[in-house]
Amino acid sequence: MTAARRSWRVASGALRHARRLIVLVVGLTVVAIGAAMIVLPGPAVVVIPLGLAILASEFVWARRLLDNLKERGRQLVGASTRDKPEP
Repeated sequence: MTAARRSWRVASGALRHARRLIVLVVGLTVVAIGAAMIVLPGPAVVVIPLGLAILASEFVWARRLLDNLKERGRQLVGASTRDKPEP
């Protein structure tokens, strides 16, 4: 492997880590703002999943958490529509 190729691989690895760090900071910031909106006025129900979606672009644990949240939301919507009385 030539020196140029080796330095390119090192640089691309550093860029990948920098991207993951930026996604982590931005995603956690959005989730923290959403968590604050639970007690403050604001759409926490929208902001928290948005932060998880940002994190899920780079982290598998966030993807699993987001998928779990989506499934619970579907179950909640299904349960609420099933319990509606007929007019």
